[in-house]
Amino acid sequence: MSEHESPATDRGVAAPGRPVRADARRNRDRILSVARAAFASTVEAVPLDAIAREAGIGIGTLYRHFPTREALVEAIYSAELDEVVSSAPALLSELPPEAALRAWMDRYAAFLQVKRGMSATLRAGWASGSIATPATRERITAAIAEILDRGARAGSLRADVDPENVTMMLLGVFLSTTASDSPERTDQLLDLVVDALRHSAGRNG
Repeated sequence: MSEHESPATDRGVAAPGRPVRADARRNRDRILSVARAAFASTVEAVPLDAIAREAGIGIGTLYRHFPTREALVEAIYSAELDEVVSSAPALLSELPPEAALRAWMDRYAAFLQVKRGMSATLRAGWASGSIATPATRERITAAIAEILDRGARAGSLRADVDPENVTMMLLGVFLSTTASDSPERTDQLLDLVVDALRHSAGRNG
């Protein structure tokens, strides 16, 4: 069976309107967890049979949940994007805005690391229409705007910064450090971005 074929039946996945079996849910979650880690560890194409073996399931079970590589990649990308966006309010509920911003940047970096391992499939899928094109930039910028707004109201972050410019700054950091693959350098640059966004860094601060 090729990576673009799907089995005719799915004994582990419930039909529409019926509840998903607990073991099917566990298998699906395990596949996503293993695949996410695999895609984060390399930019090379990860064989789906290797993901199935690591997840402790048969390749047929993987295909029943994700009939194609594109379906698996789309599910992971969508889940990762949802998590990185939702982490902004979650972090703000636990940390001061300045600390929440820095912690969120680390979560965003992890998201982009996973994306690197799926980039070829994503590009092809977006071009062909087999993978839905998400509003990634808009959602990321909205998360940044939420943190900046909270920080501005608290007096710790600048109120005169366009969130879109912060998104571009972060993308510049991650693109410039991809080749060196240096976590230390990335951390240093992210710290500098936070320094630039502190209220005291503004012209009127």
